[in-house]
Amino acid sequence: MPKRTVLRPLTEKELQQLTKISRSRIEPARRVERAKIILALHEGCEAKEVARQFNVSRATVDNRRGRFNNEGIAALNDHTRQGRPYTYDEDQRGQMVMAAKTRPEQLGLELGHWTLDTLVVYVNEQLHIPISRSQLGEVLKQEGLKWYQEKTYFSESPDPQFVEKRGPS
Repeated sequence: MPKRTVLRPLTEKELQQLTKISRSRIEPARRVERAKIILALHEGCEAKEVARQFNVSRATVDNRRGRFNNEGIAALNDHTRQGRPYTYDEDQRGQMVMAAKTRPEQLGLELGHWTLDTLVVYVNEQLHIPISRSQLGEVLKQEGLKWYQEKTYFSESPDPQFVEKRGPS
């Protein structure tokens, strides 16, 4: 069985930072929980107790302690992960961005504006690029386009009989 490490002594500055983070309401929940785990270990709680208190495994507590011993406060942050490589080449990404920047009626569609769902259908069916809603949103975000829900009542309706159907104002 591997030897369990012990938490190294905390500096006064680290103790203050951990206390501040553990009480924060605006820090990410993961950072807050990790700070609380380190503080509990600092106060002398056994790893088994800490694991039970925070509903995590003993291995997680040991991992947090080891990372904190090596990295200090930076250990509270998530490590960046590699993730799956891009599956769309630059040409496909360019086609998706151009479609998003072009008004639907210029492409021969009877839409007043794009929604992410209608753009996904267009990209899948017209551009023949298979993509999910979340992945398309990520591609647009990476290309600097901030997607938002357009308020349709401020845009023109594609229905030519809209005024007649609406009735008197």
